Amino acid sequence: MRVTPKKTLGQHFLVDQNILGVIGRLADLRPEDVVLEVGPGLGVLTRYLAERVRLVHAVELDRSLSEPLAEALARFENVRLVFGDALALDLGAFEPPPGKLVSNLPYNVATPLVVESLERVPSLGRWCVMVQREVADRFFAAPRTKAYGAVSVLVQLHARKVGFHPVSPAVFRPRPRVESALVAFERIEGPPFALVRPVVEAAFAHRRKTLANSVSLAGLATRAQAEEALVSIGKLAGARAEELEPLEFVPLAEALR
Repeated sequence: MRVTPKKTLGQHFLVDQNILGVIGRLADLRPEDVVLEVGPGLGVLTRYLAERVRLVHAVELDRSLSEPLAEALARFENVRLVFGDALALDLGAFEPPPGKLVSNLPYNVATPLVVESLERVPSLGRWCVMVQREVADRFFAAPRTKAYGAVSVLVQLHARKVGFHPVSPAVFRPRPRVESALVAFERIEGPPFALVRPVVEAAFAHRRKTLANSVSLAGLATRAQAEEALVSIGKLAGARAEELEPLEFVPLAEALR
């Protein structure tokens, strides 16, 4: 059955088997693993995972893929296929709970899916995701760089990078016009999302403004209060968000609270 990828869903199906070994290595797959896969597409990666782990929860938004996926996964009893929006589903309620997220993520949901899975699926301890190269770079970007933003801070406060591998457009159908990359990271103990996420997202919402102005525009504090909080953690009152290290957002959020 021929399937036409949908641009509106950011679909670029994985078709090259050679990249699967790299994914397996970066994901550190083990027989006892329960894996969450978002966007299984035609099931190429799903089959590879099912042959190596205990169970795969595969979440697919596009119901037109039900027939090709059923055909591709027919011989596997350890794949649970769920049709729905991964950003709307309660992924943290899946049983047994997934310990790893291993996915060729649809381009248009990659960034929010990573952040939401860090926050909402506490059982996840390792991620190995295929994303646009610029998105992969953004996850672990350094302060004072163009790529550094809210997602950089939130990811780095809760994870450490353990692997990276650039990926050619040739492994997908259709070929994307951008470079891709596999990035692997592990969960670390971090501050509560409820504490830092509102401040981090507000701080980067207006990059041309000072952090204090951005925070005041979000209604989290007055500009004077935000400036006072910045000074209390050793920063200038007129500092911009990109000047703060990820860990500096924790005492800032506590001071603003």
